Amino acid sequence: MSARGRKFGFIGASSLIALTIANPAAAQTATTTTDAATQAAPATDPTNGPSSSRPVDETQDIIVTGLRGSLQRNLDIKRTSSGVVDAISAEDIGKFPDSNVAASLQRLPGVSIQRNGARGEPTGITVRGFGGDFNTTLYDGRRISTGTGGRQIDFSTVGSDFIGGLSVYKTPDVAVSSNSIGATVDIAFPKPFDHPGFRIAGSASGSIQDRAGKVVPTGGLLISDTFANDTLGVLADAIYTRHDTTTNRVFVSGWPGGFYAPCQLAGSTAATCNPSDPGTAGAGPSDIKSVVGFFPQQYGYEQSYTKDERVDARIALQWHPSENVMLTVDDNFSRQTITTDAYGVGMWFNQGALRNVTLDKNGQATNFVQAGTPTDFTSAINKQVLQTNQIGGNLKWDATEHLNIDADVSYGQSWLNPDGNIGSQNGDIGYGGNLGTLTGLSITGNSNNAFPSLTSYGPNGNQADYANTGLIGSHVTVNQTQKNTDRLKQGRLTATWKQDDLTLKVGGQFIDDTFEFQNASTFTNNFWQAYSGYGGPSGQGGGISPLPANLYQGSISTNGFIPGFKGSLPPSIFMYSPVAYQNFLTGLGNPQAKNIPGFNYSQVPGFTGTFDQKVDPGSIQRINEQTWSLFFSASFQTEVAGMPFHLNAGVRNENTHLTSTGQGRLPLVLNTSTTDKTLLSIPDPTGYTAVQNITTRSNYSYLLPSMDAKLELTDKLILRVDASRTLTRPGLSLLTPVLSVGSGQRVGALTASGGNPNLKPYLSDNFDAALEWYYQRNSYFSVDFFLKNVSNFIVGGVTRQTINGVIDPTTGQPASFAVTARVNGPDATVRGVEVAWQQVFGDSGFGFNANATFVGTNKPYDQADISQTGFAVTGLANSANFVGFYDKNGFQFRAAVNWRDEYLLQFGQNQNTGSFGAEPTFVNAQTQIDLSSSYDITPHFSVFGEITNVNNAQQSTHGRFKNQMLDVWDYGRRFTFGAHFRF
Repeated sequence: MSARGRKFGFIGASSLIALTIANPAAAQTATTTTDAATQAAPATDPTNGPSSSRPVDETQDIIVTGLRGSLQRNLDIKRTSSGVVDAISAEDIGKFPDSNVAASLQRLPGVSIQRNGARGEPTGITVRGFGGDFNTTLYDGRRISTGTGGRQIDFSTVGSDFIGGLSVYKTPDVAVSSNSIGATVDIAFPKPFDHPGFRIAGSASGSIQDRAGKVVPTGGLLISDTFANDTLGVLADAIYTRHDTTTNRVFVSGWPGGFYAPCQLAGSTAATCNPSDPGTAGAGPSDIKSVVGFFPQQYGYEQSYTKDERVDARIALQWHPSENVMLTVDDNFSRQTITTDAYGVGMWFNQGALRNVTLDKNGQATNFVQAGTPTDFTSAINKQVLQTNQIGGNLKWDATEHLNIDADVSYGQSWLNPDGNIGSQNGDIGYGGNLGTLTGLSITGNSNNAFPSLTSYGPNGNQADYANTGLIGSHVTVNQTQKNTDRLKQGRLTATWKQDDLTLKVGGQFIDDTFEFQNASTFTNNFWQAYSGYGGPSGQGGGISPLPANLYQGSISTNGFIPGFKGSLPPSIFMYSPVAYQNFLTGLGNPQAKNIPGFNYSQVPGFTGTFDQKVDPGSIQRINEQTWSLFFSASFQTEVAGMPFHLNAGVRNENTHLTSTGQGRLPLVLNTSTTDKTLLSIPDPTGYTAVQNITTRSNYSYLLPSMDAKLELTDKLILRVDASRTLTRPGLSLLTPVLSVGSGQRVGALTASGGNPNLKPYLSDNFDAALEWYYQRNSYFSVDFFLKNVSNFIVGGVTRQTINGVIDPTTGQPASFAVTARVNGPDATVRGVEVAWQQVFGDSGFGFNANATFVGTNKPYDQADISQTGFAVTGLANSANFVGFYDKNGFQFRAAVNWRDEYLLQFGQNQNTGSFGAEPTFVNAQTQIDLSSSYDITPHFSVFGEITNVNNAQQSTHGRFKNQMLDVWDYGRRFTFGAHFRF
């Protein structure tokens, strides 16, 4: 038996042992029913989840309050659903288990999270190894518009304070959606008639991150009332949330693969070294690039301070004129503003310039030097505004005793940076040229415990002058802003017929989704090089030096920069405002009206003094998707050999029409820079062909069947078998019809990116087999085996190509660009098992919730494959979660441990310039511990506190090999304290 087979066999055997030896339930003391018993459940349709046909044991009490009440509701939803569904419900009005929706979801079997490195906040989820666009998020059963640039929402934009519950559909409900190979997450918001009468709930808290050192507020208020003899209802809530985070980061922007010449390697006795391509006339054997190897493209370190502010507001109106009619109109609004001040240092390397290179057995450079390395001190103010608003209406009408009509319409719009703000405003100062450093870099450990160390630095290698402001001058000045818009119109009509043990559903849905993207920057007009060159001391003919002393605002020490990691850094990072820096350069005047020494006249003829952005035509993209869906399902229950049997079968047909529009142009020339020998540029617009509008149209149609079978073997033991087909549409950025070649390029690192509007969706045939044992009230043990056969995987990566015959001025040969492109390609199988155990120990108040997921695939990553068409399934990682709690007499305490093993995040790094296709990005294994507690001072007022990341876990990533560190972020702990009230 294979190792993987032994693993699955061990899991199965362990499950049977657990079923055999588990103790029966201890007697429980009855509790008093409270308003929490009517808490809004997650958005599951009861017609798809018939209750158990077996009688309920009335000798068991019903726990309805606090955390245990929430767990019981979650268990009931899981047990009665026809498919594989996991749920999280609020403990009370305005009291969700976690302050972040994704953080709550990671407590469920098979669900892991992705974090934003700079903030440490969970922003996305992975379900059974599938993340990002492979999952769909709904609000009350509706698709949500998103301005993120992808199809999936950013979970840090969803306020959790007044969520009623979450449902995670791991097998599809054809009446809801079949558009997610991972899972469909449905977020249910409260409505007035969930709790008839007057209700008010609120919360207020303060939080502090240990390094940021500032207490920042969060607060929310919900008011709900029904009136006019309970025929009208209104609910309104508003939430303000703020988190401040200071994060330290060490990074390598990419590890390109290529070829070294033997003369570059340690121990070489060659008198000269001129690395050359094979076939180069006059090149000796030691100069021919023939040794496979990898190198760090750019190395740096930075500290960032992020202020994350979010406003959520919602209003829901309901009209309930009779028992047969309910009309709901609601509006959901959110606005997140993330402002980051970052200060850092960066150094750029070229493979051909490296000398005395030591390679390990994988061809990984572990030690080298590079002559003339410039040193850049950077600063940035990054501001991202993400705003979403959705208005919708829903009508539920019980037309007859057996017939129900559900009609739903909505319009949503989302914007990224709608206010005209500059998305990223940057400064770059430093030294190079005559002051370039013989820089040494050493890699001495793996990415989970070490970062590369600089062995020499400073102007001309003089470490004492590393931060000598008299030698530092201006360099490049980059401003850029990404703007996205998503407009989403949708409607759904469902008719349900219920009679005896039979339920039939038939309906249709229409979705019209339009995405628009564009990017503006100082790269496009080449204004970024206006004062490049570092000034007089560097001797490159451009730049201003010295800079005014009042620009410098102090420095940041790098002592203990990443706790627990080995590696050494230069002593400090400059702090200076990029706005003040740009204002200083603008204050020098108009270089077209007067001579300004240090201005780059040869490269930036159109600059008149201000760093205006210009839209890159290649970034303009408009995608319209129209999808018509028809669905039908039938559910019935009967008995098989005296055992209740439930069957739900359905089919959904989706027909999609796609229109993709972009603006195409090709380069005509590449120019070198006299002020920075590593830079190349394409003058805009003279360096390009004329812009052409390009529009393509395509369509596809798929039939997506689904079947869920549930057999109640006993009144406590349930067997499930599920089969379905689902799809996931291609990422939006892949659907552009044009090739985009940016105007700002680097020597030896020319890049371009192309799309493919004819990409087809991923298709997956899914199979589940689960056994669930509900052995006592509020406790269960389950094992779920799953298999996904996925076709139409989108692959491609990076290939080396010439474009339009453009000549590389540094070689005199046709320029070789690393071109990113995508096509539909291979199939893959993903298989795994989820094990979950929830235990409440009688009326002691103690309990735990634990789960583990083990996944595998027939297409794992092969690090030895250096072909450009390498393929592997991303996102797969074993994971485990444990939540231990105490909940009794108004006091609640919870400790949560979440672990996720190493996994392949994506193909592609920040710099993709290698010869072996898109290099991979792996996320290292991580364990995080969170604590929370609350105390009910009165039945209406409670206080709470929580600590996230108690163990100060760090997030780190690596490339093809474990010692290819890409990023390590240290974002510290967060402490929160506050109060809830409700009446």
